[in-house]
Amino acid sequence: MRDAYIVTAVRTPGCRRGKGAFKDTRPEDLLSFILDAAVQRTPGLDKGQVDDVMIGCSFPEAEQGLNVGRIAVQIAGFPDQVSGATVNRFCSSGLEAIAQSAMRIMCGWSDITIGGGLESMTYVPMGGNLARPHPEYTREHPDLYISMGMTAENVANRYNISREDQDQFAYESQMKASKAKAEKLYTEIVPTPATRFVLQADGTYKKETFLQDFDDGIRESTTLEGLAKLRPVFALNGTVTAGNSSQTTDGAAVSVIMSEKAVKELGLKPVAKLKFYTTVGCRADEMGVGPRYAIPKLLKLAGLTIDDIGLWEINEAFASQALYCIRELGLDKYMDRINIHGGAIALGHPLGCTGAKLCATLLTNMRAKGVKYGVESMCIGGGMGAAALFELCD
Repeated sequence: MRDAYIVTAVRTPGCRRGKGAFKDTRPEDLLSFILDAAVQRTPGLDKGQVDDVMIGCSFPEAEQGLNVGRIAVQIAGFPDQVSGATVNRFCSSGLEAIAQSAMRIMCGWSDITIGGGLESMTYVPMGGNLARPHPEYTREHPDLYISMGMTAENVANRYNISREDQDQFAYESQMKASKAKAEKLYTEIVPTPATRFVLQADGTYKKETFLQDFDDGIRESTTLEGLAKLRPVFALNGTVTAGNSSQTTDGAAVSVIMSEKAVKELGLKPVAKLKFYTTVGCRADEMGVGPRYAIPKLLKLAGLTIDDIGLWEINEAFASQALYCIRELGLDKYMDRINIHGGAIALGHPLGCTGAKLCATLLTNMRAKGVKYGVESMCIGGGMGAAALFELCD
């Protein structure tokens, strides 16, 4: 089987749902922009050389429906022969798209592909616009449709993750992200055009465009005292709050993936290889434990141990589930390797985009620090976990 090389991995900023810089920016515009930017940042690559584009999206409907993976390719100016598709594995959709695109390279079906992810939680809310759970099945298995916040409460209760520890974890995420933002370490971000509608004196609105170049959900002023004052959101006497949960966010991210043949023909220096990817199921009512099972499965496939991994990106859907997974896996002795520039509590979790976003962040940090192996992992709504192993190229 051939190697799959990631030569470019970029993302838009992540911006707060309904309040952030992208609240008036259609999702197709976010995705088409970052697709174009990825090609522009890959020397010698012509859009017509790309065989296929696979885009992850957790709620592919309304403005991000009608196969947004193909529509955005067209908006971005790729020629007609470049195909596109949309894939949905909820929170790992972006990583799933990258993995499927890489597999086409690995099995010799393509030489150049693009994988990525998109979510505008402003335009398409959590759960979609018209949720219709199966009426009989919900009586037998209501856990399959449970609120993600309640699954976080279940993890906290079943595995004794305290409110204090959750808030401490959330605080550290905000502080790491604040530091990285101040030091301009998010070099995977491409300044992205954003739309806003400005009220005019005559009562009409004027459409304006501006560049957004930072994640606007980071709260530099976060304190432990402030986090402690927040009320539980999902249970009357619970411990999961808005402060120790991931932010709902808008954003897009993509990676350009090539065979060794294409890399040599274009004279490129790839960043990393996608070596392994795996998924696993778990109980739906505690879906946050997914990485605790996906990561060992991944490491067994690769013949590695946690000691071999130099950097980790473990999605912070909720502090309770991230802490549980870290502790159960014995990763708490390597906290300085985990989410080194903050995680989704500070930066946001744009659902279908997150897997692609974490890929761009992880590869950027692996290259900056010269780390050979990096892993990204996340829990997935419905009761799953996913994990991928990347190897830095010399």
